[in-house]
Amino acid sequence: MKRTKLALASLALLTVGAIALSGCAGGGGNSGDNGKTNAGGDSTAIITANGSEPENPLIPTNTNEVGGGKILDSIFAGLAYYDAKGKLVNDMAESITVDDPSNVTIKLKKGEKFTNGQELTADSFIKAWQYGAKFSNKQLNQSWFADIDGFSDTKDSELTGLKKVDDYTFTVKLNSPVAADWSQRLGYSAFYPLPDVAFDDMKSFGEHPIGNGPYKLASDTAWQHDVQIDLVKNDQYTGGRQAHNGGLTIKFYASQDAAYADLQSNDLDVLDAIPASAFATFESTLGDRAVNQPAAIFQSFTIPGNAEHFTGKEGQLRKEAISMAINREQITDKIFNKTRTPASDFTSPVINGWSDSIPGSEVLKYDPEKAKDLWAQADAISKWSGTFQIAYNADGGHKEWVDAVSNSIKNTLGIDASGKSYVDFATLRQDVNDRKIKTAFRTGWQADYPGMYNFLQPLYSTGASSNDSDYSNKDFDALLAQGAAQPDPAKAIEDYQKAQEILFQDLPAIPLWYSNVTGGYAENVKNVTFGWNSVPLYYEITKG
Repeated sequence: MKRTKLALASLALLTVGAIALSGCAGGGGNSGDNGKTNAGGDSTAIITANGSEPENPLIPTNTNEVGGGKILDSIFAGLAYYDAKGKLVNDMAESITVDDPSNVTIKLKKGEKFTNGQELTADSFIKAWQYGAKFSNKQLNQSWFADIDGFSDTKDSELTGLKKVDDYTFTVKLNSPVAADWSQRLGYSAFYPLPDVAFDDMKSFGEHPIGNGPYKLASDTAWQHDVQIDLVKNDQYTGGRQAHNGGLTIKFYASQDAAYADLQSNDLDVLDAIPASAFATFESTLGDRAVNQPAAIFQSFTIPGNAEHFTGKEGQLRKEAISMAINREQITDKIFNKTRTPASDFTSPVINGWSDSIPGSEVLKYDPEKAKDLWAQADAISKWSGTFQIAYNADGGHKEWVDAVSNSIKNTLGIDASGKSYVDFATLRQDVNDRKIKTAFRTGWQADYPGMYNFLQPLYSTGASSNDSDYSNKDFDALLAQGAAQPDPAKAIEDYQKAQEILFQDLPAIPLWYSNVTGGYAENVKNVTFGWNSVPLYYEITKG
């Protein structure tokens, strides 16, 4: 679910041994310098950025969307984080050691604290992970703990694989030999620690979270719902993401056009989502302050697994027909001004293992005649009736492409097709999460960590946290597990590509395109870097 890329280095699975050294991020941050940078600037200045109202209270194990994720990543520090190029860098961890394919030992730095003064210990992680994994807590990120011994997605159980060695050391025993890949996931927000106070009233804590990262909430009223959230520098944080500014205000815009207007008038410091209306002009308008970089972002739309006319053989034929009725080349050219690339798989070109030649991927090619034939075959099983709709959130700049995709389907198949607007992202996601939505709906993925597994498991594995269509295929699950257990990165990629062959047969989602991050920054800010996943490294930005 995330951001940008210059040139992400190939991500190899880890061998036995320590996986990262303590230290600073590679993006230019300097720890221990009290907010000063070589480039100068006002170290007390507040940086303003665009965002969206979080879907839920700010609880790490219950946040799996970008709006909330931006905030969590700013106010919490986990065992490790990903630098600008996607490299895993230790943060609260002194070391993360893969002892063998099923066992990991984690040693913490001593003296780290939450902003309420509580010391960070092994229990801060163990308790948070136990809470996130507990079935009755119904956390959106529950499946991230599925590889740990003792996990259950059907009843309350304890993660018996978590063992405290001492106050600053704990071990993790996994239920399958995936330790190398699993360790790479530890920069994701689901694995953040929590202070003891969180467990007194988790919902209340989510409204006023207490973290341990580079920023903290400015006050008890810092989160103004549907308006903005105000963060200030956390002077107690000692990790590699030292803030070189005084704070960060994330504004929740109702439209990308409004955010872009504020950027142009220097009322917004950094923007990571240029509206479609400005794709053709933003680079000439902003000059060297414009950003247009590849990112680990995959876009699609999903048809509910139980939708009428979309189950069984009929459903398979209709999904193939719809996919082949979409002129992706024309849409990415005309609507997005080539800031998108037509998809050829279910991952991203910036991820090691991406391919444009997976068997079955021809279903992504625009072929009107084939699409009509497939639709006719489906009609022979059960005659089509109704309107095909794609739901989208009006606050995300999606109307233009949804209309274009709908028109392409309508003109090719000769059926009624249109977009269905929701007022905002949270409202759309509520219907999706509650399984109340009856139409197709826009989906996508901004990667949590730079690996193929992350594009496949959360979205399509049986019971996974972001499996919006409730897709389930045992052969797919088996190949995914086999790939994650491979000690050889090349063998793992082979398994993941074979798993995608199954996805092309079943089409649990209709791949559309890969996104660049298109953004920019104001005239009076410096040191702006957009990370591998398209989110700016806010802590590096200076002003003045």
